[in-house]
This record gives sequence, structure tokens and C-alpha cells, in this order.
Amino acid sequence: MATQTKADRQAAARKAAATRERNQSRATSTDAGRKAAATRAKNDATRRAQDAQKAASDAVSQLGRAAKSAGGAVASIGKSVAERTGVSKR
Repeated sequence: MATQTKADRQAAARKAAATRERNQSRATSTDAGRKAAATRAKNDATRRAQDAQKAASDAVSQLGRAAKSAGGAVASIGKSVAERTGVSKR
């Protein structure tokens, strides 16, 4: 094997430096992609939790409205029966 010249060593050093730079860039890109995926997952989980909370709140509100309507219906039935039977005070 022939001895390396200074130019050969410099070319090898440039090649190694370029490889290190590519590897560094790849590692940074991979890390950024991992963080972005984690952020998307967190945002999705937050959105789903908010949707669930709103749905639960809406269900409670609807239950309250249903109970109020049922109470109003019972009161109306009571008034109707009282009117028909003549029990109501005039």
C-alpha cells in the first residue's frame, strides 16, 4: 500500500467531517420529529379530554332540563286534576 499524502489525509478528514455533520443533522431531525409527535399526541389527548368534559356537562344540563320539564308536567297534571275535581281554591 502506498503511503498517504497530505492531500489524501485532508480529503479523508473532509469526508469524515461531512459524515459527522450529516449524522448530527440526522440526530437533530430525529429528535425534533419525536418531540413533534409527542406534542401532537398531547394536543389530541387534551382535545379529547375537553370534548369528554363538554359532553358530560351537556348531559348534566340536559338531565336538569328533563327533570325541570318532568316537574312542570307533574305540576300541570296536579293543577288539571284539581280543576276537574273542584278541589282547587278559587
